[in-house]
Amino acid sequence: MFEIGGKTLKSRLFVGTGKLPDYSLVEKMYYEAGVEVFAVAVRRIGPNTKHTKNVLEYIPKNAIIMVNTSGAQDHKEAVKIAMIGRELTNSNWVKVEIEKDTKYLFPDSIETLKACEILVKEGFNVFPYIYPDLNLAKELEQIGVEAVMPLGSPIGTNKGIGCEVLLKPIINEIKIPVIIDAGIGRPSHAAKAMEMGADAVLINTAIATSSDPVKMALAFSKAVEAGRLAFEVGLLKEYEYAQASSPLEDFITG
Repeated sequence: MFEIGGKTLKSRLFVGTGKLPDYSLVEKMYYEAGVEVFAVAVRRIGPNTKHTKNVLEYIPKNAIIMVNTSGAQDHKEAVKIAMIGRELTNSNWVKVEIEKDTKYLFPDSIETLKACEILVKEGFNVFPYIYPDLNLAKELEQIGVEAVMPLGSPIGTNKGIGCEVLLKPIINEIKIPVIIDAGIGRPSHAAKAMEMGADAVLINTAIATSSDPVKMALAFSKAVEAGRLAFEVGLLKEYEYAQASSPLEDFITG
């Protein structure tokens, strides 16, 4: 069990819905892969040319909706989107995602900090998407966010954990949960994040664009569980030279 944002969860795998080819997959991931948290961009709520129905119609009532402010370019837009999202979803969970740059989609630290200050005061459970920056994470922790969500590598690149030396200090030094977000492209990447001590991961592209999103969600779910178990048990020390797997004593003589 995992407590976060006033909820107790069984799964540490959070899933984004933005690129799903079919929203009916949300319900299947909830029941077949045990996913309990779904991130939903407010701009995706409502029918569009690709989907004829609202994504909210497919999210099981016991699942948690994490409103995503993606598309916001400053803190004012993010706050406005969060407010609209809360009205539409009745969910207090908001992922603060602010990107001015549209090529690399790196989070804007200054605007993110401003938005989080406002949204925490407004009573939201705030989950900011950030650079792997320990100083920023500490400031957000002091403000009162529920967790920080540092990127593993740029959004949608599938490059995995590309900044381990920057993520480890955050995991080691702050007391609120750390959710690795962005860039995780394989279940093995998710397992590595969990082995490092992350509390959860959020996956979108790697699941949504696979040939079978439900099976891929199940693969990620198992990888997350395995990585977490390994972290809790404790990973073994690495050695420079070979270590015999059987004792080098009591040989047969004569």
